[in-house]
Amino acid sequence: MKILVTGGLGFIGSHLVGRLLQEGHTVICLDNGYTGREENVQAHRDNPAFRLLWHDVAEPLPPELEKAGIEQIYHLACPASPPHYQADPIRTIRTGVWGTYHLLELAQKTGSRFLLASTSEVYGDPQVHPQPEDYWGHVNPIGPRACYDESKRLAETLTFDWQRQHQTEIRVARIFNTYGPAMREDDGRVVSNFIVQALRGDPLTVYGDGSQTRSFCYISDLIEGLVRLMNSPYPGPFNLGNPQEFTILELAQQVLALTGSPSPIVHRPLPTDDPKQRRPDIRKARTLLGWDPQIPLQVGLELTIPYFRRRLGLE
Repeated sequence: MKILVTGGLGFIGSHLVGRLLQEGHTVICLDNGYTGREENVQAHRDNPAFRLLWHDVAEPLPPELEKAGIEQIYHLACPASPPHYQADPIRTIRTGVWGTYHLLELAQKTGSRFLLASTSEVYGDPQVHPQPEDYWGHVNPIGPRACYDESKRLAETLTFDWQRQHQTEIRVARIFNTYGPAMREDDGRVVSNFIVQALRGDPLTVYGDGSQTRSFCYISDLIEGLVRLMNSPYPGPFNLGNPQEFTILELAQQVLALTGSPSPIVHRPLPTDDPKQRRPDIRKARTLLGWDPQIPLQVGLELTIPYFRRRLGLE
């Protein structure tokens, strides 16, 4: 098939591009380079089945895409870590809302199947644990995280309304914390923060007392879930994440053990609206997609740490 991946230079997007090319598809990668890096797809630059198109999805799409024969659209374009999406919150909202609008419009015109990469952040600081797909969430609409949380919630609204109004084929994935090679060193999320701090010998920054929990999914497991969802008959939404739950302090201790770092752990105040618990209920994905993450946290960290060693010039 011919497949469009927006945000294809990013962490998740670049892994998805590689998987789709490996399966024999033709891939158009659309990105503006805001947080994605061209080096993430460098291995594909000479592949005739790969094309990189520089564009910001918040702006009207190039008309050529309507005639490109696109059959599937994976919409992943949006900064996803707090330091990046909070740096320019209005831009984040425009990307989440107008970007989704433009891609849905393209899906309608081309008859493509559209997959929205939504997020566990639609649940906010959840009052239900673990979070099932029918939980409506607990989000502060005017807080510093709202530019991302609420733009993704509205993107889901827009996507389902588009299906109801235009009969466009849609799929919605709610992605939980994901990690692995190709993350930026300055990504700002906890796994990359801890690994980089440990490898540099810097103190590991734990916000709050470290008792807040997260569930960490290795990138290859997530990509498998996205591909299964896209090629399934179900619109979703589907939680895609690893249901194994760890405290932030446990993660810090695992990273220190695996890196052999002497770094101390320091505590800082908890950021505003930071979720205290985050764990996906994936019964729906297990039942309907036959999907279940295979990589436990320790194995995933062992696969990720060498990547950061190379990025930091430590080997």
